[in-house]
Amino acid sequence: MLLRPRRGMVMAARRGLHPSFHFRVHILMLDDRDSLLRQLHEMRSEHRDLDTVIARLEASLADQLQVQRLKKRKLKLKDEIAWLESRLLPDIIA
Repeated sequence: MLLRPRRGMVMAARRGLHPSFHFRVHILMLDDRDSLLRQLHEMRSEHRDLDTVIARLEASLADQLQVQRLKKRKLKLKDEIAWLESRLLPDIIA
């Protein structure tokens, strides 16, 4: 039986994320819903903070390598947030 990679894994591979990313987030699913919501809130907060830091660094013409790393981290967070949100929402059959 041939298994197809999940959409999130393909997105992660495109962005250069390590496969353990999914394992780490999957373990979070085992906790209760409140814990997942708290983790989601922290991720969103970090994502907003990164947005602010990136904007300031770009305005000050800082080290472009540092800006690039921060942007990559921001994309990784965006994928993790989307993955957690999809796990928290119940599947609705239309």
